[in-house]
Amino acid sequence: MLYSRRFEGFLLGLIAIWLMPISPAGAVERQQIRVVGSSTVYPFVTAAAEQFGQAGEFRTPIVEAMGTGGGIKLFCEGIGASKVDMANASRKMTDSEREQCRKNGVTEIVELPIGYDGIILVNQKGATLLNLSKEQIFRALARELPGADGALVPNPYQRWNEIDASLPAVEIEMYGPPPTSGTRDAFSELVMEKGCAEVKEFARLYPDDKVRKKMCHLMREDGRYIESGEDDNIIIQKLSTNAGALGILGYGYYEENAGKVQAAKINGVMPSYDTIEDGSYKVSRSLYVYIKREHIGLVPGIAEFAREMISEHASGSEGYMTAIGLLPLSPAQREQARAAVLSLSQRGIVRP
Repeated sequence: MLYSRRFEGFLLGLIAIWLMPISPAGAVERQQIRVVGSSTVYPFVTAAAEQFGQAGEFRTPIVEAMGTGGGIKLFCEGIGASKVDMANASRKMTDSEREQCRKNGVTEIVELPIGYDGIILVNQKGATLLNLSKEQIFRALARELPGADGALVPNPYQRWNEIDASLPAVEIEMYGPPPTSGTRDAFSELVMEKGCAEVKEFARLYPDDKVRKKMCHLMREDGRYIESGEDDNIIIQKLSTNAGALGILGYGYYEENAGKVQAAKINGVMPSYDTIEDGSYKVSRSLYVYIKREHIGLVPGIAEFAREMISEHASGSEGYMTAIGLLPLSPAQREQARAAVLSLSQRGIVRP
């Protein structure tokens, strides 16, 4: 009898081990999706995660904000239960980042656009309302500018009215994201690069497009541009005590804090839902979530969570993500996003 009980216990143990969910790499299945990356995308994906968890079928995904570059770096570290499943990004993944992913075995990457965001210059509510051109912004923030003889010298401007007499006589102070941020990358491309193109000396000094682009993106390092980390709330806090300073924010954070800060016009256009959507506000970008198809089956709910994020009730024109500042994709772009989610079902089952 004792032998039978021992044998029965041994047999049940074998059955339990056989039934235990195993990842492709041999690790025990993780029960909670992990998402890292852009602080701009963070509030939208967090809202989707909370809705997804409340439905009750899957656990609420863990979402962490650390910047686009930092998030993609973690995403590309490899495959397995100890690695992240998704990366939020406020820009497209670069070729070098994809190559790093490939070297670490992350080869099946699904790029999921979830909507648009504008990049906004803001200052303290009640301060002077500004209307800045991209060239003026570039001249305020560039590391070097043409001197009297045409050669580049360290940026000499200390006050806005030194750039243009119509601007206020206040010191140039701009709080913004660090180089690891997708917002910084987008700001460099959409504002600094475009403003630099108006300064003809750069084309003469740097005829090679790639070299000129790199030089135009360089920010001054004399304390006029202040890197404020990946948490946009810090910028809001800094502006609350400094009426002369400006900050660089995503449209979602601006909307959330509209009672504390006000937006500047850029090239004569005020940022708004309508001006970003119709393209008249020229400082906007797409937002993305990158997904490892290899993790389908390793962590439950990945495909279903992706479908939640691009659903009409989440990121559509009346969705809960758009209610907090996300600008929806066009119908054609939404269909492309749905196709990307459908591709996830090749490794797992997505409910109809």
